[in-house]
Amino acid sequence: MIDARLRLPRGGFTLDVDLRLPGAGVSALFGPSGCGKTTLLRALAGLERAQGRVALGATVWQDDAAGVFVPTHRRAIGYVIQEAALFPHLSVAGNLAYGRRRSPGSGQRVSLDAVVDLLGIAALMPRRPDTLSGGERQRVAIARALATGPELLLLDEPLAALDAPRKAEILPYLERLQRELALPVVYVSHAMDEVARLADHLVLMDAGRVLAAGPLAELLARPDLPLAHADDAGVVIEAQVLAHDPAYALTQIGFAGGTLWVGASPAAVGSRVRARVLARDVSVTRQRPQQTSIVNVLPARLDELQVDHGTVLLQLRIGEPRAADDGGARLLARITRKSQEALALRPGEALYAQVKGVALM
Repeated sequence: MIDARLRLPRGGFTLDVDLRLPGAGVSALFGPSGCGKTTLLRALAGLERAQGRVALGATVWQDDAAGVFVPTHRRAIGYVIQEAALFPHLSVAGNLAYGRRRSPGSGQRVSLDAVVDLLGIAALMPRRPDTLSGGERQRVAIARALATGPELLLLDEPLAALDAPRKAEILPYLERLQRELALPVVYVSHAMDEVARLADHLVLMDAGRVLAAGPLAELLARPDLPLAHADDAGVVIEAQVLAHDPAYALTQIGFAGGTLWVGASPAAVGSRVRARVLARDVSVTRQRPQQTSIVNVLPARLDELQVDHGTVLLQLRIGEPRAADDGGARLLARITRKSQEALALRPGEALYAQVKGVALM
């Protein structure tokens, strides 16, 4: 686990957090600009001298009560910021060699060849940074951070400076890092599409404090959090590819409580996939609809509703209602107050969810 109990007064706010993050996977720090995400990341790295305690498992990097503070250069971290910050006078190979020289011998968790392969930069090795695209430079920056043999990788909005095509180029490589390296990653972002695609654990921040923290799917499905008020509010569902229907260019995925048809995916049957369903793409009905163009119609139970100005946000649990908590996946649906009153919706009622759009991440 990553243990962080930190307090640091700043100009517009005071960072004041007490966090325990998983020791594997991607933990995303998410919130509006200026809420303290980067300050927290820098405090984890020792670049900001906050008060408190920071530990990675049994390794303590800071404990003010015990008089312990390990400087940044002695912490086994890799740190990547928005700008790649590569050495312009060195080739890609030279930049990676510099990172490797920074590595303590015992900290080399992954070979340099494996890093090069993982990030697809073998063809770039002889080139100088000024000849690379933005996406290529950022991949090299991540490779250099990994070359140091870190026990924790810190990524501070690594895609923020990239345009949409370059962002699309690098996201698959970040997914490979998530899947293939047993390395905890703390990822700062204010872009929900990145978080929904990459994160396992979510920390929602505002004004230097943690509003909520927990598994990504759980927090995205909570109608009481600020996330639910955004235009792109929605849930993430972990699923498995069940079948392909080439005649209609569709793929069927299965998850706890039901199945969905999505646009054709190249993923093999049995593969694990992640799907995102936006609240604005879900409607509800009391009876199973007949002769509808909506392909995905799922039995559901209304768990909770929240009035949000002129709309109402519904939290739905997918599957035929059985026990009080049957473990089915959750959806959010945004409907008008007029529709909610016309249907006289109440928590606990059985409904049908009509899902108009599903995106595989």
